[in-house]
Amino acid sequence: MTVFSAQDLESYLHVHIPLSAAMQVSVVSASPQAVTLAAPLAPNINHRSTAFGGSLSAVAILSAWSLVHLRLTAEGFRTRLVIQSNRMDYDRPVEADFTATARLADEAAWPGFCRMIGRRGLGRIRVRSLVNCGDDIGGRFEGEFVAFRRDGDAP
Repeated sequence: MTVFSAQDLESYLHVHIPLSAAMQVSVVSASPQAVTLAAPLAPNINHRSTAFGGSLSAVAILSAWSLVHLRLTAEGFRTRLVIQSNRMDYDRPVEADFTATARLADEAAWPGFCRMIGRRGLGRIRVRSLVNCGDDIGGRFEGEFVAFRRDGDAP
């Protein structure tokens, strides 16, 4: 079983998803229950001196993707993990550094997701991420991710 530390995950993101490095994303915490990423306002600012909506969405997606990636890796799956669909709602302008914390939309769906990958070579799962700026909620994300087992790999 492979387990990533927060530092391992941050390095992985910066190397394999270069946008995360350009946005100066850091990993605050990473566990099978939740992943929290942080990003400073400065490289993610818009013309109104608030966080660019695309940056908020990107960090939310990165946190959700990271959660599923960590869990699949810990269970020994080798997959290609992609986002299939998502919705991002913006609750208020984000005027400072921000975080995004991802959790599964339904924890009970995980075993079935893993069974589908094992049986059919692909599975779908929904993940939610909450974007915070201090104690304020800046946005809410929900997305569906698809994991494709790599050819020749067994669970």
